[in-house]
Amino acid sequence: MANYDDTDLRLLRALQFDADQSNEALAVKAFTSPATALRRVRGLKAMGAIEQVVATLAPAKFGGVVNAICEITLDRQNAESFAAFEALIEGEPQVTQCYPTHPSVDYTLVLTLARMDDYNELVQRLFTAANNVRNVRSRFATKRTKATFALPI
Repeated sequence: MANYDDTDLRLLRALQFDADQSNEALAVKAFTSPATALRRVRGLKAMGAIEQVVATLAPAKFGGVVNAICEITLDRQNAESFAAFEALIEGEPQVTQCYPTHPSVDYTLVLTLARMDDYNELVQRLFTAANNVRNVRSRFATKRTKATFALPI
């Protein structure tokens, strides 16, 4: 872990819960001046501590979504096969999270789709023997009770 001082940590804590706040409001929460807050945030972005700034949308406002948690086991388990699978899903916007997991399955994916038909199409396209997938086990979320990427810093 990089060496973050107290000001950096206060800025990061505040941003990960509300990245849309004004620089002045952020400076107040971090006990620093607006100029210092802006300079520090730019530095944290430049060093990669802040990967991206996004808006979390409310699924209900878009007619709802289908969320699936999929456990994937590959047929061939070597570095080249893992790299090929990760490259395959990298360009898929419906794969919203991907975690290499061990020991029982190789990957756990979170899929966010508009309709169940989209899930079926994605499964047919990505999770076939041609793409080295041996087993897929999916569970479907009935509602979202919590969604955050906030880190415990």
